[in-house]
Amino acid sequence: MSGPPVYVEITIRATMDEVWERTQNPALHQRWDLRFTDITYLPRPDEAHPQRFLYETRIGFGLRIAGEGESVGTRANADGVRTSALTFWSDDPKSLIRTGSGYWQYVPVEGGVRFLTRYNYETRFGAAGALLDRLLFRPLIGWATAWSFDRLRLWLEEGVDPGVSAKQSLGYAIVRGALAALWFYQGCVPKLLRPDTGEIELVRAASVLPGHERQVVTAAGVAEVGFAAALLLWWRARWPLWLNTLAMGPLLLSVVRSQPRLLAAPFNPVSLNGAMAALGAVGLLLGRRLPSAAACRRAPQQTDEREGRS
Repeated sequence: MSGPPVYVEITIRATMDEVWERTQNPALHQRWDLRFTDITYLPRPDEAHPQRFLYETRIGFGLRIAGEGESVGTRANADGVRTSALTFWSDDPKSLIRTGSGYWQYVPVEGGVRFLTRYNYETRFGAAGALLDRLLFRPLIGWATAWSFDRLRLWLEEGVDPGVSAKQSLGYAIVRGALAALWFYQGCVPKLLRPDTGEIELVRAASVLPGHERQVVTAAGVAEVGFAAALLLWWRARWPLWLNTLAMGPLLLSVVRSQPRLLAAPFNPVSLNGAMAALGAVGLLLGRRLPSAAACRRAPQQTDEREGRS
């Protein structure tokens, strides 16, 4: 195989049959798994034959990657563990994956099921494909697997529909990205690059450290750029959103006291601060019960040898 195998594990508070149905039924599987857009089972003569299936994944701009696979065996052990092994391949020239294999395992634990997968694959496009896989594709598909497993957990444990999870996650990403862009712009352009266009005058009017207005503006610009980075780096943390929302009132009040004439200007502090506060509030609402790849274990426990059997 081209690289280290992808391993993802999560514990789900649901029955074995519920987890099995949501993962083995193709109509349900494709609803929560970000890696696949469509999964179609092909007819088979009887249960003794492998289950063949077709899959498609949309990659944007109207393009799709198609592939095939087959479940080569399922079994339940005496201790209640179920395993579903499969192989997959793609003749689509757009697909980085040439062939692969792996398994899903369902381990009964107290209060639920430990659901895990381990798979690996060979790439095409020679050395260039292997490099692309190592630097980008393998980390991305590992993240997509983990994010999808947590989306499945939310569906089973809390009844959050996978479609709702996807829309909330997209909305949350738009909010965080927009706020980060606004803070970065406000810190970089009018404070660090063009402070003479009004920022120094605002600080002078507010009588903050008289004689050191430029230094104050520079420090504020660095702080705002840093806060923009915090919104992205601490992606799931709620404190940046709370800080953003709560800070808008005092910041607006400082402008009212020092330069009230700005309240009548186009794109004035009232509209900007109000919009940023609203974005923060929306982010706080959307950020509840979102899938997270961080909820999954990404390496097998060293003391557990069960995953090595397929």
